Amino acid sequence: MKKVIGLVILIGLLAVACGGGPAGGPGAAEGGEPTAAVAEGEVQLAPELSVYNWADYIDEQILADYTERYGVEIIYDTFASNEDLLTKLQAGASGYDIIIPSDYMVAQMIELGLLAEIDVATLPNFANIGAEFKDPPYDPGNAHCTPYQWGMTGIGYRNGNPAFADGPPNSWAYLFEPSLLEQTAPEGINVLNDQRELMAAALFFLGHSPNSTDRAELEAARDLILQAKPYWKTFNSEDYYSTLMESDEIILSHAWSGDAAQAFWSTYDDATGEGNWLFTVPVEGAVRYQDNVCIPANSQRIETALHFMNYLMEAEVAAAITNFTFYPSPNEAAKEFINPDILNNPGIFPPPEVAAKLQWLTDVGDAIFIYDEMWTAIKGQ
Repeated sequence: MKKVIGLVILIGLLAVACGGGPAGGPGAAEGGEPTAAVAEGEVQLAPELSVYNWADYIDEQILADYTERYGVEIIYDTFASNEDLLTKLQAGASGYDIIIPSDYMVAQMIELGLLAEIDVATLPNFANIGAEFKDPPYDPGNAHCTPYQWGMTGIGYRNGNPAFADGPPNSWAYLFEPSLLEQTAPEGINVLNDQRELMAAALFFLGHSPNSTDRAELEAARDLILQAKPYWKTFNSEDYYSTLMESDEIILSHAWSGDAAQAFWSTYDDATGEGNWLFTVPVEGAVRYQDNVCIPANSQRIETALHFMNYLMEAEVAAAITNFTFYPSPNEAAKEFINPDILNNPGIFPPPEVAAKLQWLTDVGDAIFIYDEMWTAIKGQ
């Protein structure tokens, strides 16, 4: 288990120093519609289940425990962004039974008919989910997905670097302003290789909604990104915290809070009581997101997928996920089993004054084609 102690959040500057054994859930009968058999434990499961998740977003021992307990072999694969996931599904990829898209992507996938419908009444462990995470606007009634983890996006930065001697880089200007980029670019900057996240950062900086559908605003965000792009060393959203942050290949990164926390604790020094990486939420605002457990519409193992979905909401399993990823859990029952220093860390479970600056990404409708156009220009130049 990773150690979490003594993190600090500076309200106003919003600078954050980031930082159970799983048990099984009841089962479902394979074949036919989901029934109360899930609750009764009448298990007749498929021999294998294919899970497609973000990189480093679950302790794989949890998967091994599921296999040992239920005899279902987990075929596990990872993706780097919501757009990569969507592209693969739209290209006709079949065989996936569990996927973990973010909020706005869930809405888009529902509209495209890519997700199976579920009935959470057949999932007993759904009762463990906190009320604020149920019935989200992107999936009313949780008709397609259950909550997995949530978090926030901000800036990870190298602890003790002279570039941040006057304070944390608590503005998106550190990703976009040439005068600031010139100070940090020689030592390395990473941005997330994620269309909506990077566009959102630019839109926040320009004073616009991260869900803007206005072409002029989106073009301005594109131009801002293109202006800054020569200063950036890498576009990486898959393993940046381990390959770039932990190895000190960079000193600044557009980052997800849990990844920054992992970079902090993987470089933690007992002697100094510090890690090499800290995290800040920009004053202009930032993205709050919720990732979700969903079943592709073309899955041939729906009931086994529902069984696994229910398993992930078991209190000790959900806690084990958070204890591994450092992302906050929407599972209220899990709090009993979450490492107390994670649970009480405001850089992971943010206080209200920080949460107030966070916004959800939402489905932008047909404007997604404008985003695609902007992204093609960004990646092509």
